[in-house]
Amino acid sequence: MNPASDEQQKQPGLEQRLVVQRRNLAVSQPDWVAEEVPVALVYNGISHVVMMASPKDLEAFAVGFSLSEGIIESVRDIFGLEVTPNCNGIEVNIELSSRRFAGLKERRRAMAGRTGCGVCGIEQLGDLFRPLAPLPFTQTFSLSNLDNALRQLTSVQPIGQETGCTHAAAWIDPKGQLLGGCEDVGRHVALDKMLGIKARQAGWQAGAALVSSRASYEMVQKTAMCGIEILFAVSAATSLAVDVAERCNLTLVGFSKPGRATLYTHPQRLID
Repeated sequence: MNPASDEQQKQPGLEQRLVVQRRNLAVSQPDWVAEEVPVALVYNGISHVVMMASPKDLEAFAVGFSLSEGIIESVRDIFGLEVTPNCNGIEVNIELSSRRFAGLKERRRAMAGRTGCGVCGIEQLGDLFRPLAPLPFTQTFSLSNLDNALRQLTSVQPIGQETGCTHAAAWIDPKGQLLGGCEDVGRHVALDKMLGIKARQAGWQAGAALVSSRASYEMVQKTAMCGIEILFAVSAATSLAVDVAERCNLTLVGFSKPGRATLYTHPQRLID
């Protein structure tokens, strides 16, 4: 790779490191790597979670995470957002309405004494899943338009194009046009960022979500929590993802690649 330009050096999410390549081990040269930093989401002064993420689109991440985790019901529940770098990482300070903050504090009390490892700290299987209202059947998507959307996916991955190190999540309209999206070193964070942007875009109603990764149950759960009816994943879906999608009426499609798609659940929304 060529040495970084001044413009590239200022771009968040990219850093340079010296590397050596196979068959030329005596020579080092600069190469781009994706930046990964700890990001703390702080609600009304109380730190709730720390995620490893790319340091860009963090306001969108805060909104999307808050929605997909059920902390808020709509963007109107957020009264303020401030992104503050510090010596250990980045804090995103979110000011919630008193009603939603009271609900978050109750949720934190219910989790007291559990480990910090998500699933590891869950005491019963039923606690693993947030209640999901069944999705309506208002959306349709022609699979003939999927290839067009897939060709555009790298357009929301400028860091990924330089480093090969990010996941992407995008919103595509029924004609297969990619309306926008986000990238991150973490696939869940990329999805949360896209969900945060979608929540603020009045024109992003009809369509589907497209992710460059596999579809885990968490990806399905986050998508359904935000009322999205169709999720396309470039890679496979897990068995638990299929089960959750089936129960909440989400159309889940894996192996979304040119000329190919595997339909796991609720194919009635799709047109061949």
